[in-house]
Amino acid sequence: MIIRFLKISLFLTSFLFLTGFVPLPAVLGPAITAATSGNLAKATAQLVFDNEFKKKTGKSSLSYITEEVSKNNQENRINKDFRDLIEKRVEIVHQKLVEQNNETQIVKDFKLLVEKRVELTHKKIIQQKINQ
Repeated sequence: MIIRFLKISLFLTSFLFLTGFVPLPAVLGPAITAATSGNLAKATAQLVFDNEFKKKTGKSSLSYITEEVSKNNQENRINKDFRDLIEKRVEIVHQKLVEQNNETQIVKDFKLLVEKRVELTHKKIIQQKINQ
């Protein structure tokens, strides 16, 4: 009798593992829940939830959540890269504007200096013509 039970158990176990007839992870999770907590209702609810979730999304709940988290992390990484790029561009433009403003002041000062020199030189030439 025991040998017959072992043969049947071995046959069923090999059938489950080798044919892929039952998705083992989908059954294994609720089985572990039922074994550890002793709450069969909780294990059944978990199995039903996973099956419905897989029907609607085509993925297991764990793989779906993992994919969403990685997608969110990728979007955050892209947003961070974009923000860094914008900040760098703004800094470059700001630096160029500061340089232009300083350059303009230098050009204005130089222009005023040249105008003063031209005016003084012009006055000297006029003074020399009057003296001759």
